[in-house]
Amino acid sequence: MNKPKKTQVEIKKTGFPFVVWGAMVVVAMIGIAVALFRFSPVQEAYAVDGRDSLPEITVYKSPTCGCCTDWEVHLEKEGFKVISHKERNMNRIKKSLGVKSHLASCHTAVIDGYVIEGHVPANDIKRLLKERPPVAGLTAPGMPQHSPGMQPPGERPRGYSVLTFDKEGRTRVFTRY
Repeated sequence: MNKPKKTQVEIKKTGFPFVVWGAMVVVAMIGIAVALFRFSPVQEAYAVDGRDSLPEITVYKSPTCGCCTDWEVHLEKEGFKVISHKERNMNRIKKSLGVKSHLASCHTAVIDGYVIEGHVPANDIKRLLKERPPVAGLTAPGMPQHSPGMQPPGERPRGYSVLTFDKEGRTRVFTRY
């Protein structure tokens, strides 16, 4: 009791739509995945002036400050190459870079012409580099408890704001957490 073999016409009638439907589903899923990645905030944050890699960030910190080191680790995990300098006179560094006392935190960094003061999240730095506003830099004044370097690993920033500042020390909110 052998089943009769299907003819070419019967195969086309039954198999072709399913093959096409399956191929269309696969292509659609790939397209959606590419679109989600291409237009996601994470991918957008990485696209700095059309470059795929991020510029080096130079960090000045006290030789004994653990939270500064934790912030550097946060930056490295986000794709930054960190150049670290231990400094005994942080006030001199801050003054030379135009960081006013009301903007100060424990560490100061320089990246692509901008000053980054304190526990600023990496995504804010990426956004700064992408948008390139006419400011001196970003600051998270003081030592916000739930900021990168001050919070437990994996916790999201919360309860503070990152500010832009100009050479005169005037500020504007850049991001609220």
